[in-house]
Amino acid sequence: MPNVIVTGGSRGLGLGIARALSAAGHDVIAVARRPTDALSAAMEEKPANGGGAISFVPFDLSRTGDIPELVKEVRKTYGPLFGLVNNAGIGTGGVLATMKDADIEQLLRVNTLAPLILTKYVVRSMMTGQGGGRIVNISSIVSATGFSGLSVYSATKSSLIGFTRSLAREVGALGITVNAVAPGFVDTEMTGELGEQAREKIARRSALRRMPEVEDIANAVEFLLSEKARNITGTTVTVDAGNTA
Repeated sequence: MPNVIVTGGSRGLGLGIARALSAAGHDVIAVARRPTDALSAAMEEKPANGGGAISFVPFDLSRTGDIPELVKEVRKTYGPLFGLVNNAGIGTGGVLATMKDADIEQLLRVNTLAPLILTKYVVRSMMTGQGGGRIVNISSIVSATGFSGLSVYSATKSSLIGFTRSLAREVGALGITVNAVAPGFVDTEMTGELGEQAREKIARRSALRRMPEVEDIANAVEFLLSEKARNITGTTVTVDAGNTA
């Protein structure tokens, strides 16, 4: 079965993506700093109807200098790589004028630098394999709309859009597609911190009067990794229940 790396795959959106890809027949390598009970439960579930397995590899993506060895070990252990989902990210917020320089640097390192370097070495692996592959970068609607208190976070997510478009042209001749998914405010632990009133406000201004769920974003990622999306590359799929409509 095709191997797919999903970063930040131990919880929330990443785990939802891992589950969807597994159900679609991919063998998923979930990369995260530490496992969770939810991930362990997903790994123990017996794949049904030709589903793939979910495995876990512990790794801190802020250690960008160790990423080449990570990819080497994953390939050695699991075999050729078909896909990569750059989902891991941190959502540290704060007004730019008062934000700590260390927090800004950490956001850039984890949300932008790490995905670029990881993709570099995964693409190399794809080039030396049987050819072809799928890369999906998880961005955000705030990369286009902006959001007060998330200027640095928005910058990191915007960078993934430009990265997606240009890399798609670089690797297209190799049969590798590169796309992005831009979720809206998804019903996860992160948005749970907004409070019920803020969440209701977000839902009210969406065309569908609701917030998208993890499964909605996971399904979009699964589609982009499927054969049905073989001629889709360099684009961004927005999944936000019409928040930006």
